[in-house]
Amino acid sequence: MTITHLVTHNGGFHADELLSSVILTRLFPEAELVRTRDTAWITPGEGKIIYDVGRDYDAEAGIFDHHQRPVPTREDEQPYSSFGLIWKHFGLDYLRALDIPETDLEDIHASFEKSFVLPIDLMDNGAMNPSVAGPLTSLTISVLLESLKPVFDNRSPDADDQAFAKALPIAGAFVEASIAKKAAKRRAEAMVTKAIADAGTSRILELPMGMPFRSAIDAAGADHLLFVVNPRDNDWSIGGIRISGDSFEQRADLPAAWAGLTDEALEEASGVKGAKFCHNGLFIAVASSREAALKMAELAVEEAEHATSAA
Repeated sequence: MTITHLVTHNGGFHADELLSSVILTRLFPEAELVRTRDTAWITPGEGKIIYDVGRDYDAEAGIFDHHQRPVPTREDEQPYSSFGLIWKHFGLDYLRALDIPETDLEDIHASFEKSFVLPIDLMDNGAMNPSVAGPLTSLTISVLLESLKPVFDNRSPDADDQAFAKALPIAGAFVEASIAKKAAKRRAEAMVTKAIADAGTSRILELPMGMPFRSAIDAAGADHLLFVVNPRDNDWSIGGIRISGDSFEQRADLPAAWAGLTDEALEEASGVKGAKFCHNGLFIAVASSREAALKMAELAVEEAEHATSAA
C-alpha cells in the first residue's frame, strides 16, 4: 500500500508525535503531513498512517495512538507513547534507510528503544517525572523539543504548524546523531577487539585513531590494560582507562610529576623527547610522535606497577 498521508493532531505539540514524524517522514518522503483533529482525517483509511490521535492502536489499520484506555504497554508493562509504537513497527526500516548494516539492526533497534525511545514514552505518559534529571531537567530531549513551541502570546493561526515544521529537522538531527553514534560504537568495538588481541599481555593498547574503547575492553575482560595510545591530529595521545563507565577514577594515573607540564618542562620531567602536554588531572597526555607516546606510556606503566607492588 502506498502511504499518501501522515496524520497527527494539530495545536501544541509534544516530543512523541514530533519524533514519530521524524521516523515516518524519512520512510515516506512523498506523503503529506497533516496536522488535524478532523474526524474524517483521523479515521483509518487507505494510504494513511495516523499517530498520537484517534484513540486506538491497530497497526494493521495504520493507527498508533496511546491516549485510550487501557494504554498500550510493553511486555514489562511500561507504557508506549506514539513514538514507541511507531518505533516498534517502523524502527527497523528507519535504520535500514540510514544504511545501518543488517548485522547491527536488531542490536541498535533495541539499544535506541531503551536509551532514547523509552524515556520519551515514560515522560509523555506521566510515568516518569522530568525532575529525575535534577538540575539538567531543562536540557532533556523532551523539554528541549517542547521549548520550540510558540510562545503563549503568539496568536497567529498557523503558529503551531510553523513551529512544528521548524522543530522537525531539529528533532531529526537528535535521532540521527544518536543512531550514528551507536553504529560507530559497534564499528569501534570490532577495531578495539582486534587491537586487544594484538596487544597480548601488554599494559598498553595502541589504537589506529581515537574511538570509543570501553565496552570492547570490558567485553574482552582485558583488565590488565592501563593506558591507551592513539594518533590525534598531528600528535599522539596517551590516555588512562576509567575503572567504570560512570566513574572518573582510573585504573592508573599518569605520573604525578608530569601534572600540568608542557613542552620542555615535560620533556625534562619525563625524560622523553617529544613530550608536549600532561593534564593536571593525570588522565591524558600528548606527545609529538608515536615513539614518544609509547615511551611515556611505558614509563607510566612502570610507575603504576611500582606503586602497586609497594602498597
